[in-house]
Amino acid sequence: MYFTKILEFPRAVESDDIVPGASVREELRFVPPSKLSVEKVSKTFRTRTGPVQALDRVSLQVGEGEFVCLVGASGCGKSTLLNMIAGLEKPDDGTVTADGLRVTAPGRERLVMFQESALFPWLDVLGNVLFGLRMKPNLTSKDRKEVARYYLDLVGLSRFERSNIHELSGGMKQRVALARALAPNPRMLLMDEPFAALDALTREQLYGDLQQIWESRRKTIIFVTHNVREAACLGDRVLLFSPHPGRVREEFLIRLPRPRDINSPELAEYASRIMRSLKGYKNDIKEVAE
Repeated sequence: MYFTKILEFPRAVESDDIVPGASVREELRFVPPSKLSVEKVSKTFRTRTGPVQALDRVSLQVGEGEFVCLVGASGCGKSTLLNMIAGLEKPDDGTVTADGLRVTAPGRERLVMFQESALFPWLDVLGNVLFGLRMKPNLTSKDRKEVARYYLDLVGLSRFERSNIHELSGGMKQRVALARALAPNPRMLLMDEPFAALDALTREQLYGDLQQIWESRRKTIIFVTHNVREAACLGDRVLLFSPHPGRVREEFLIRLPRPRDINSPELAEYASRIMRSLKGYKNDIKEVAE
């Protein structure tokens, strides 16, 4: 069974709202979104067949509350860059800074949502969303449940809080993963091809839901994908990466109002422009190699 009707998105709690406990009010408040600076970042991996350069002097800036999509062929280093922003990997050269502070390790201000939901099968839906809240100070068990239920409501899964993970569809699992990532109230959300394994109908549903969530919570989002239409549907900007080694080759501003329909002719025009540029660069690389 797939839950197709997204619930009305509740606004975040403001200072004048009455909620049980100041700690809950603090957790549900809007936090200023994060800004990001990547300066001349390079990364080379050592393999059994020799060194492989994933990134070469990549620089980019992301503003507060901006939704930026990184697009490129498989192996172009976009996921490697996302891991550096998350603090899961370190660059060989260059720097990554978030809000003026150098990123050297993971932090709860920057949370990651992966291609696989990576949910804990021994916990139910509510338990999975609660997991990221257990280490937050000044929250009682009741407080944590209230915060977790707020985010389950946000992703349209309130009815399923006691469901087991194996009972959920792929799209519902990704909704739970999204609620889990949002529950600690990070300033930046890093998404690594989170919809790639889903069927087309489920992906289309989630495109609309994610746009609504972004407008409701205003997180800075960096979204990795190889799907140019998906990038044009979701991003304020699309950064096109070149393959081997990865560099930011071109930037596309998506000047379309939200919510966006992935099947609209206007969006298809943007996607076609991005794809032409991607194919053109692949052909250039092939000609040089020959």
